[in-house]
Amino acid sequence: MAEAAKPTGKTPVDIDIFVEAGDWPAEVELTRLVDHAVAAAIAETGVSGASELSIVFSDDAHIQTLNAEWRGKDKPTNVLSFPAFSFAKGDPLPPMLGDIVLAAETVAREAALEDTPLANHITHLVIHGLLHLLGHDHETDVEAEEMEAIERRALARLAIPDPYA
Repeated sequence: MAEAAKPTGKTPVDIDIFVEAGDWPAEVELTRLVDHAVAAAIAETGVSGASELSIVFSDDAHIQTLNAEWRGKDKPTNVLSFPAFSFAKGDPLPPMLGDIVLAAETVAREAALEDTPLANHITHLVIHGLLHLLGHDHETDVEAEEMEAIERRALARLAIPDPYA
């Protein structure tokens, strides 16, 4: 198991990265991707204040266990978000946002199926997971359209093509 790494970017969020399991890019690359993703999402949402965030890079087996326990869905998924505090859109950031967990095999499989560079897909999923922690959801069509629009704008800031196109 690898040690936690700290991104070096300038966001109001202190980010801890932990590579728990799975075949992921090097930690220096993950740190760069996460740092840029968080900065772009924060810029697009306009949230303010300082906070902390944990990102865990894991595998399908672990995320399947989490998905079954917390969502009642006994299957792997690409990303899960676990908020530390309740957060409503427009509020200042809470002291801790929570955890985002990604699953290596599912993320790699989706990137290959979508013919998308793995780095772009990881970035997208970090943004997606962070938006959940910031009070966004996609349970209704209106919510999904709003969340996807923020994702698109954040990805465009990073010169990453629209994943919904």
